[in-house]
Amino acid sequence: METKSIADFSAGDEVQSFFILRAMNIKTSSNNKKYLDMTLADKSGEINAKLWNVEHGEESLYKAGQLVKVRGTVTLWQNALQFKITKMRLVSDDDGVDVADYVPAAPYPAQDMYEEVMSYVERIENEDIKKIVTRIYDMYKEPLMTAPAAKSNHHAVRSGLLYHMLRMLRSAEVLCGVYANLNEDLVYAGVLLHDIEKINEMNADDLGIVSEYTFDGQILGHIIMGIKTIESVANELGADRETSMLLQHMVLTHHYEPEYGSPKKPMIPEAEMLHYLDMIDARMYDMNRVYDKMDSGDFSDPVFVLDRRRLYKSSLHADT
Repeated sequence: METKSIADFSAGDEVQSFFILRAMNIKTSSNNKKYLDMTLADKSGEINAKLWNVEHGEESLYKAGQLVKVRGTVTLWQNALQFKITKMRLVSDDDGVDVADYVPAAPYPAQDMYEEVMSYVERIENEDIKKIVTRIYDMYKEPLMTAPAAKSNHHAVRSGLLYHMLRMLRSAEVLCGVYANLNEDLVYAGVLLHDIEKINEMNADDLGIVSEYTFDGQILGHIIMGIKTIESVANELGADRETSMLLQHMVLTHHYEPEYGSPKKPMIPEAEMLHYLDMIDARMYDMNRVYDKMDSGDFSDPVFVLDRRRLYKSSLHADT
C-alpha cells in the first residue's frame, strides 16, 4: 500500500493514507445494501469514494469534516478516477496527524490576505461607503478568516472567500486605471460586499467545509441577504440613501442573469465591471484547478462548471 496525495492518484493504485471526509451521503445499491458515497480531500485535491456493503450502524460513525484513515484501490469509472475503499476508520490521537495538514486551503495565509483586503478599504474616499464596508467587515472578521466562497466549485476551500475577493480587488485596481470613468470607491466596495453574505448562506466549519446551506441561505440566498445587510447597516449609520441603493444594486446585479439569482442587470458601469471581475476570477480558478491535474499537451474531459467544455493545456502554460 502506498501513501499518496490525491493529485498523484492513477487507476490501479493501492493506497493507504489520511484524508478529510468532505461530504458523505448514505445510499442503497441495486442489491439493497447500504453504501457510503463520499468525497475525500487533501491539500492536493478531492476524489469521489465509495464504501460498499456498510454494516448496520457503521454510517453513524462518520460525518463531513472528519479526518479519516482509509485503504483502498483507485479505479476508473465513466472516465473519472474513483476510490474504492476496503477499510476506513476515524483518526485517533495515536496517529499523530494534524487535520490542518490535510485541508484544501487558499495559497496564502488568511491574516496576510485579510490585511491586504483591508488596505483596499482604507483607499475608499467616500465616507459613507467606507463606513458601511468597515462596519460589515468588523461584524464578519472572525468567520471571514476561514470561510469558503462556495460549497463546491470555485474557491470552495478554507479562506477561499478572502482569496476570491483579494484577486478581484487586485484586478479591479488595474482596470480602474484603464477605465477612468469608473468610481473606484464603488468598484472596491462592490467587490468587498458582493459575496460577503456567503458567510451566513452556508454552514461552514473552521476547516472551510460546508455541511449544508442555512435556512436563510436556501430561502433568500447570499444576494438578497447581502442587500438586506447593506440596507440595515446604512440605515444604522445614517448613510446617504442613494449611496446605499447603489451598493445594493451592485450586489443585486453581479450574477447578471435571473436564472443565476440577479433579477436586474447592471445599470451603472461599476456594477457591470463587478460582474466581469467576478466571472474572470471564478473562471480562472476553475480552469487552473483542471490544469493542475493535467500534463502539457493533454485535453481534459468535459468540465461541467465550464459549460462542459474540454480544456487543452499547452506547453506555454505557466503553472502557479
